[in-house]
Amino acid sequence: MMSSSIGSRAQKMSLPMSTQKGLLEVPSPTEKDWSTDGEEDYVFKDPDWELDSLPQPYRMINKLLNLLIDRSWEVIEERNAVREAELSRIQPTIYPPVLESKLNKMAHCMAICQDYVFIGGAKGFSIYNLYNAKRIYVWEKLKVDVTSIWATEMGSEILVAPVDEMGIVRLFYFHKDDLFLIRAINEVDDTSKQTTCVKMEISQGGDFAAFLLQGAGDIWLDVYKLPKECWLREVEHPQLALNPKKKGRQPQLNIPDPMTSGDIKFSLPVHIMKIKPPKPVTGTTFKSPLEVFAKIADCYGLGSGQNHFIKDSQWEQQAAIFNATYKKYLDGEWEEEPLSSATFHFLLPSCITAMPTEGKSPAGVACALGIHWTGCHNFFLYSLNRTLKDKVDPEGVWPCAAPIAVSQLSYSGSYLVLACEDGVLTLWDLAEGFPVGVVALPEGCFCQSIHFLKYFLVYKGQNVYPVGLVRSQMTCVVLCTDASLHLVTAKGTQGPAISVLVERPVKHLDEAICTVAPVPALPGMVLTFSRNGSVQLLDVAKPQVVCAFALPGVHRPALPWEPLFVVSLHHPYFLLRGDPPGEKEFADNASDIQTSVFYFHFDAYPLLTNISRDCTMSSADLMDGVAVPQVLPLEKRCEDFLQKRFQKLGNKVNEQEHWTRLHRYSLLLQRESARK
Repeated sequence: MMSSSIGSRAQKMSLPMSTQKGLLEVPSPTEKDWSTDGEEDYVFKDPDWELDSLPQPYRMINKLLNLLIDRSWEVIEERNAVREAELSRIQPTIYPPVLESKLNKMAHCMAICQDYVFIGGAKGFSIYNLYNAKRIYVWEKLKVDVTSIWATEMGSEILVAPVDEMGIVRLFYFHKDDLFLIRAINEVDDTSKQTTCVKMEISQGGDFAAFLLQGAGDIWLDVYKLPKECWLREVEHPQLALNPKKKGRQPQLNIPDPMTSGDIKFSLPVHIMKIKPPKPVTGTTFKSPLEVFAKIADCYGLGSGQNHFIKDSQWEQQAAIFNATYKKYLDGEWEEEPLSSATFHFLLPSCITAMPTEGKSPAGVACALGIHWTGCHNFFLYSLNRTLKDKVDPEGVWPCAAPIAVSQLSYSGSYLVLACEDGVLTLWDLAEGFPVGVVALPEGCFCQSIHFLKYFLVYKGQNVYPVGLVRSQMTCVVLCTDASLHLVTAKGTQGPAISVLVERPVKHLDEAICTVAPVPALPGMVLTFSRNGSVQLLDVAKPQVVCAFALPGVHRPALPWEPLFVVSLHHPYFLLRGDPPGEKEFADNASDIQTSVFYFHFDAYPLLTNISRDCTMSSADLMDGVAVPQVLPLEKRCEDFLQKRFQKLGNKVNEQEHWTRLHRYSLLLQRESARK
C-alpha cells in the first residue's frame, strides 16, 4: 500500500500546472464545443509546490543536489572566464638563466661585491667569480652554518662579514686574491655570556660598522670605527712572518686556504659607542622649573620630545586617568613583550647631520648614525666623532606623529624616507637639508618595505640616467602589506605624488608580490617576486611588465614567499637560488641538500640589450630643453646650496650663544632664591 500511494502521488506530481479529476479527453479545435461541466474539477497549482510536496528526506536531497549543481556551474563559469582572460592577456617573454652553478651544499645567503659572489652555507662560505661562476676560495671552519653575509667595497679591497647560526659575526679582509680573518666581534669563551648579532650595517667605504646585539634579556647597538688604512698597510707590510705550518692550498680542491689572524697581526676595530633603547619617561624629584632648567646642559633636541622632566605626582595622576579610561582593555592577561629592535643607517655629511662643534668631515665618509627603535616615534641622530668614554646622547631628534615602522636610505645617501605605522611617509632631502614632503598611502595600506630607484628620465620613450647633473627629484617604490605596489616621486619645488603600480590581488592570491628589488643596471626597472614563484621585470614609468625570468626544468625558487636572490649594483646580473623538487624529503641533513645558483645576465636578452647599453645621456642632450627644461646648471645649484649652508650655520651659532646666556641666568636665579 505504501508503494501504491507513492506511485499515485508521483503521478499527480507529474501533471502540468492544471490538474483535472477524471478521464482526460482531447478537446475539439473549436472553443465553442468545449464542455463547461468539469471546470470546477480543475485545480491550479504553483510549479514550485511540486518540489515542496516531496516527502522528507527527498526534499532535502533535492535541495542539496540543486545547490551542488549551482555551485559547480559557478566554478565552471569562473574557470572559463579566467581561461579567456589568460588567453586574451599578453604573456611576457620568458628568459632562462645564462649559467648554472651547482653547489654541493645548500646556500643560505648571497652577496655581490666588485666581480665576486659570496655564498654562505654549511660551516662557512665560498667566493665565486661573477662572470664564469668558478669557485675561487672556500672557508669552512665552523661547526654551524652561515645564515647571512655582508660584503662592502673598501677601495680595491673587500670587507666580508658573515654571521653564523649562533649569531657570531666575523670580519674578513679580501685583498689581492688573499682572504684574511681579522677577528670575531662578539665571540666569547663562556657560552653563558654569548651575545647574538640580530642585525648589522657597514657604512659605504667601510669606515664604520654597527652591530645590533642581544643577550641576557637586553638589546643594544655597538658601533665600531674600522681602521681600514691600517689594515691595508699591515697586509702590504706584514708584521709577523707567515706560519710555515699553515698550508697555502687545499690539494683536494686546489683552492687557496684563507690566512688567519695568526698569520698577520691586524689592528682591531675601535669601539666608539654603545646605544641602548630609550627609557620610558619617569617622574623627577625637582621642585621648581629653575632646577630643571639648570639641569639641561645644552639646547640640542629642545622641543623634540626628549629629556622630559615631570613631577612624580603629575605622572601618577596621568597614569591613574589612563588606567581608569581604558580599564576594560587593560583587564586580562598580557603577553610578554618581545625585545625592541632597531633600524639604523650611516649618514653622510650634510647641513642636517653636521654638528657645529665638530670639524669638517671628509667627503664620502659617514659622520652620523641615524636610528629608530620599534614602537618609537623619534628618529635619533648620533655623531660618529666620539670615543667610548663620551656620554651617549643623541645630537638630534626628529619626532614623528606615529611610531616609525620602516626607514630607508638611498644608496647615494642623499635621501631618507621614514614610514610610520599609520601609513604616512616623510621624505627628506639630506643633501639640501629640508623635508621634500609628506605623503599618505591609500586607506588600508601599510608600508612593508621601501626601495629607492636611481634618478632617471624618460627620453623619447626610453628610460635613461642623466650624466653630470645633480638629481632634482627622488623616486622610490613602496611595497605594502596587502601586496600592492606604489610609486612615490618628489621634487624639491613640488609636493610628492603617489601612484599605484600593481593593485592588490583579490581572486588570484598566488600572484601577490612578496619581494621587490631595484635593478640599477636598467633605469626605472624593478624585479618583482610573486608567491607562485614567478619573477618579472617591471617598468615603473609605463607601468608594464617588460619580461619574465624562469628557472629551467623542474627547478623552483627555494621559498617563493622569501626567495634567495641578489642583484648586482654595478653589473647587469642577478642571481637566484633554485632547488630541485623532492630533495628535502629524502635528505637527512638540510645543509647537505644539493642546490643550484642561476645567473641571469641582462645583456644576453634581446629585449634588454639596448636598454642596458644605452642607459645614460650626456648633459648636452639634457640641457637642450627637450628632455628636462627644469634642470638647473651645476654651478647654479652649487651656489644655492652653499648660500643655504652658510645661513644655517650662522643661525646655529647664535642659538648656542643665546642658550648659554639663558643657562647662566637660570643658575643666578637659583642662587638668589637659595639665599632668601
